[in-house]
Amino acid sequence: MICRDGCAEPTNSSYSGEAGDQPQRPPKIPRIEEEDQVESMKPPKPGLQRYLVAFEYIGTRFFGSQQQPHQRTAVGVLQDAFEKFVGQPVSISGSSRTDAGVHALSNVCHVDVVRISKRKPGEVREGDIMVIDVRSVPSDFHARYKAQERTYYYRLLSGPESLSTFERDRAWHVLEELNLQAMQEACKVLVGHHDFSSFRAAGCQAKSPVRTLDELHVTESVSVPNFPSVTESKPSDIGAQGVPNNSEKEFNGFCQEFGIRSGHRCLVVKARSHSFLYHQVRLLVGALKCVGTGHLTVADVQRILDAKTVAAACPMAPACGLYLGRVKYDLD
Repeated sequence: MICRDGCAEPTNSSYSGEAGDQPQRPPKIPRIEEEDQVESMKPPKPGLQRYLVAFEYIGTRFFGSQQQPHQRTAVGVLQDAFEKFVGQPVSISGSSRTDAGVHALSNVCHVDVVRISKRKPGEVREGDIMVIDVRSVPSDFHARYKAQERTYYYRLLSGPESLSTFERDRAWHVLEELNLQAMQEACKVLVGHHDFSSFRAAGCQAKSPVRTLDELHVTESVSVPNFPSVTESKPSDIGAQGVPNNSEKEFNGFCQEFGIRSGHRCLVVKARSHSFLYHQVRLLVGALKCVGTGHLTVADVQRILDAKTVAAACPMAPACGLYLGRVKYDLD
């Protein structure tokens, strides 16, 4: 999910966004890829029950998901909550790592606990993170290695107005208009079985850059929390002759009521695969955004893919718009 400046005719203003949400260059620290990380597969001790736990969190409140010394992480907070729940130390193994600032609608881990309470593990919650589902699984079930596929979503909000307080750090704010059709055409180049060397961070330590991207597409979605968006017509806004009520005035091409901000156009990128390279999704979104703004063509995306080097890619999208949406298992 990383890149260097490589879009056609790049300028400093080509990759617009809110302060702090600008596309970023690759980190220089190495990172162990999910399927290449060496981890113990030992079954739990007798008397322990293994649970598969789905949990959600706002990524901007954590220094990533994986436990790190002296840092507040999603798994670290969840582990502390479980230890309070069972009254003894526990060990949690996650299915997917997310970086600082990346959100999770449903990340998954497994935990081994002794049942010493009538409460269910699903009752565990700790402020910024919440367990949303729990399933007891066999003692040899591993949250990461048993995962069949992972789905990520990326939100882009397009429009010149500043983001709402409720949307800040929840999406990538792109000032320019985005060409949805062009972005959809670029997805067709990237989906499938490819060498994604141009779309992985310099620090990625996966043994192979080859991945199968089962799904990649862009759709337009309703922008929340405008209920509904002020750009959508409402019966109460239209007079008897089909003319907007006089209580409104024209602002930036839309009917704008006093005290109601203009909505943004919301595009959502969906990416689904068995596994992803480090920063692959954010690099893919960075390229799609450049196509949307006209700084790249679909042919340029093909050339970036064929180059097989991150030096040919665009700056990656910021973390704030990325959501881990689902980790799929066969639990039947």
